[in-house]
Amino acid sequence: MTQFEGREYSTENSRLAPGSYQRLKTYLINTLINEIGDKISAQVGSRNAILSATDLILERHKVQLSAQQKSKLQEDVLNELVGFGPIQPLLENPQISEIMINGPYSIFYEMDGALLESEVKFENEEHLMRVIDRILHPLGRRVDRDNPTEDARLPDGSRVNVVIPPIAIDGPVVSIRKFLPNRMAMADLIALDAITPHMAEFLRACVVARLNILITGGTSSGKTTMLNILSGYIPGNERIITIEDAVELQLQQRHVVRLETRPAGMDGRGAVTTRDLVRNALRMRPDRIVVGEVRSGEALDMLQSMNTGHSGSLTTLHANTPRDAISRLETMTMMAGLELPLAAIRRQIASAINLIVHQSRLTDGSRKTTQITEVVGMESDVVTLSDIFRFDQSGVSSDGKIEGMLRPTGIRPMFTPRLEAVGYKLRGEIFGAGKSWQ
Repeated sequence: MTQFEGREYSTENSRLAPGSYQRLKTYLINTLINEIGDKISAQVGSRNAILSATDLILERHKVQLSAQQKSKLQEDVLNELVGFGPIQPLLENPQISEIMINGPYSIFYEMDGALLESEVKFENEEHLMRVIDRILHPLGRRVDRDNPTEDARLPDGSRVNVVIPPIAIDGPVVSIRKFLPNRMAMADLIALDAITPHMAEFLRACVVARLNILITGGTSSGKTTMLNILSGYIPGNERIITIEDAVELQLQQRHVVRLETRPAGMDGRGAVTTRDLVRNALRMRPDRIVVGEVRSGEALDMLQSMNTGHSGSLTTLHANTPRDAISRLETMTMMAGLELPLAAIRRQIASAINLIVHQSRLTDGSRKTTQITEVVGMESDVVTLSDIFRFDQSGVSSDGKIEGMLRPTGIRPMFTPRLEAVGYKLRGEIFGAGKSWQ
């Protein structure tokens, strides 16, 4: 039995009292920072140095711990010094897709479509703010009272949103949308019944034929996943410019130029917006422009680029239905400040966008491509849409699963000749010819 900081630690004790364990961990972290702070980084060698130094400090103070206690202590110390504190195990769990931190004492996560509460907590707001700073600092971003919200990304590409007081009433709020370690492919979506093989074949033809595609859906409906997959169909000999708020896309082609927005500095200057990057991308000789998401006035620049020779562009947009997406595009185009007539804006949209791929997250947590819709053109002053594929829900099973069918509507798209021009003469059965859907 050994005394340390007025507390007893022993290999005979099955576990340490919470207060004493926390004091021991805090002491170790502070001592390690003082003794080897200049060697601490995210590198493997740094982790080994931390483990070795931890052993020496425990031996110096004659602290006796069981193998289980020591392993837990070392893991927590490593997470604090080279990881992201108590949420590090959640980040490392491949089954967890999202992490939601609602202040220091309330952490939730999503696993298999279900929202669960975690037992892990931060010590206090200061502890949580240290982890937030660790996320933002390498990217040159910050949060403070003047700039209480920020978007960022983790080294693995996971997307992070931060909101702090006074905007967040109950303490700092962090939302992390994780990237799966293995990039999803269309075959994975087919296996999950999120899309049919015929729909997948059709979308591949549309990308190769250089149609302008808008991917729509609500929050966490799978828009970015679909954008990643569709962008993978772009031929490898084309020059692709990607524009994102926080880099998420994982394009595999060799000729890819990635651009990322930048917030204003502490003096309020130096901001680089999505609209700035879209306009600059037009001067970079792109074959394709892929915009992670349009949210504001950049919608006008995106439409103009689609209408001026940059066909085959891809982007995403938050909307509940394809029809709502058209309305949102109209609104965002007006935000560009050019005071264009609504009729002119609608003509731009009808001319620029060829296809809308709508993603939905259903009430059972599953994600599906529920509509693939052609933008046909203008009829009077209305943008005309026509569903090529859609999901028809038939009910809900006893275990809460949504039942229904992804099926073609029987309508061939007006742009079929463009598909045939690049060698895709799609069979009639893809569009439901000769089948009765009852």
